[in-house]
Amino acid sequence: MNIAVVGTGYVGLVVGTLLADMGHQVICVDNDERKVEGLKVGIIPIYEPGLEHLVKRNVHEERLSFTQDIQAAVAASEVAYIAVGTPSADDGSADLSGVFAVAREIGTHAIAPLTVVVKSTVPVGTADGVRAALADSSSLPHDVVSNPEFLKEGTAIDDFRNPDRIIVGCASEGPRRVMERLYKPLLRTGKPILFMDNRSAEMSKYAANAFLATRISYINELARLCELVDADIDAVRRGAGSDSRIGLRFFFPGAGYGGSCFPKDVRALQHTAQEHDLHMHVVDAAEQVNLEQKRLLARKVFARFGPDLTGLKLALWGLSFKPRTDDMREAPSRVIVKMLLDAGATIVAYDPEAMVEARKQMGDIITYAESSAEALDGADALLVVTEWNEFRSPDFDAMKVRLARPVIFDGRNIYDPTELAALGFEYYCIGRGKPDYPA
Repeated sequence: MNIAVVGTGYVGLVVGTLLADMGHQVICVDNDERKVEGLKVGIIPIYEPGLEHLVKRNVHEERLSFTQDIQAAVAASEVAYIAVGTPSADDGSADLSGVFAVAREIGTHAIAPLTVVVKSTVPVGTADGVRAALADSSSLPHDVVSNPEFLKEGTAIDDFRNPDRIIVGCASEGPRRVMERLYKPLLRTGKPILFMDNRSAEMSKYAANAFLATRISYINELARLCELVDADIDAVRRGAGSDSRIGLRFFFPGAGYGGSCFPKDVRALQHTAQEHDLHMHVVDAAEQVNLEQKRLLARKVFARFGPDLTGLKLALWGLSFKPRTDDMREAPSRVIVKMLLDAGATIVAYDPEAMVEARKQMGDIITYAESSAEALDGADALLVVTEWNEFRSPDFDAMKVRLARPVIFDGRNIYDPTELAALGFEYYCIGRGKPDYPA
């Protein structure tokens, strides 16, 4: 099939590339000239494992191309994906201006009826707005499909190829047949494609993300209680998660969730509820707990060293909101860094992939190390904020030599408290018994 994908962010670039890798002819459109010219020569603007190779291969095999010319892309296609960003507005609602602008451009430039697929994460009722935008700019009978994405940054390629489910919201049989044909190769393992109305498809995305966010906030709140009652959250999560109704996935305590999806989608769901005079107490609580959790690791540093950190040098491992991505949107590291800097500390940070992005977001307010080991040199403590694999099994003896003091604050519970105590470290983590802070 001939497909246009408008937007080359995390979603659009992954979806466009993998549709091309399935054999479709895909034109990806973006209004950022520098990004488009870079993509043409294989410069990938995001870090997603395996994506660079797939982009280069499909460009070389002439199934994938990049352009700023939306008119030509739409005219050459039978399916047009809208995959532009929907950032949070000041009131928490999703900013849909980009979605509707693209819809109007698609309508203006279409030369035949299209299946217009909304891949952006959008609130309930957006498909109706897209239909209206298309009708305002075109007399052709376009179909509008709601097809929410469920791609996790860091594993997006595998998530696309091996989906838990594919959700398609549409109003008639025609677009249903188009989407069945489009996604048929992904259904060979028996995973379902679920057809429903547009509004239910739109709500399904927010329902899933808000539930996962709530799950994370719940285990984080339990971790705080475990510290107060001298229980071990790791044992508790295994005990509770062994129940088949609960499970262990997305059930780890830590420094809070971030990224481009959970915070934004939770706020958008809250805003939708408020528009209908509904107070979603559970979702509101999940958001509040997460905001508090992002401050927890810095507060542990204050509890150990006092509120004035002037003259203290701290090493920080991990800047991205999760491993296997360079995305720092709403990352816990940003909250932690600000709190520590405001208290007078000096910070030396290292991240395997997010250093360039960190410089864009934070500038030179912190120092950037060339390696995880270099970040430790002369530091009074180490804070582990993102659980990259290379941080999981370090040489602790070498770390003690580099650190000025053998103190670790583990925001992801990746180390063994007993082992570190035996090696002479002061070790502070999340929810593993009552913290014993030295005077």
